[in-house]
Amino acid sequence: MANQDVVFYPDPDQDSISSDVAEFNGILMTTQIPTRFDGTLELGDITVQSECTLQALKVALEGAGSSMDRVMHLTIYLTDMTDRAAFNEVYKRFFAKPWPVRAAVGVAALAVEGMRVEVVAMAAKA
Repeated sequence: MANQDVVFYPDPDQDSISSDVAEFNGILMTTQIPTRFDGTLELGDITVQSECTLQALKVALEGAGSSMDRVMHLTIYLTDMTDRAAFNEVYKRFFAKPWPVRAAVGVAALAVEGMRVEVVAMAAKA
């Protein structure tokens, strides 16, 4: 992109068609899915997928100079809204008061069959 005031942090996956994080004036935006440390997709139960997704968020934010305690807003996409309680249990291990502003949205499907959660976060750069 030609916008010199917007910084894009590349996704570690060479084949990705999405940046890992984008920054404008110290505000970071990122979308994360349940990716394991080795870059493979986790398609287990909602608890494991939630842990992988939030861990991927943590790694992406830290790589861009921020942290989980700088997250201002989180949008959570779930393919089954009954998974919300399990996601929230994992969420409470990654976040603390004051809680980020958040929304949980039920969707019919995500990009990969079996993927149950995806998050979009906005955070302040440290």
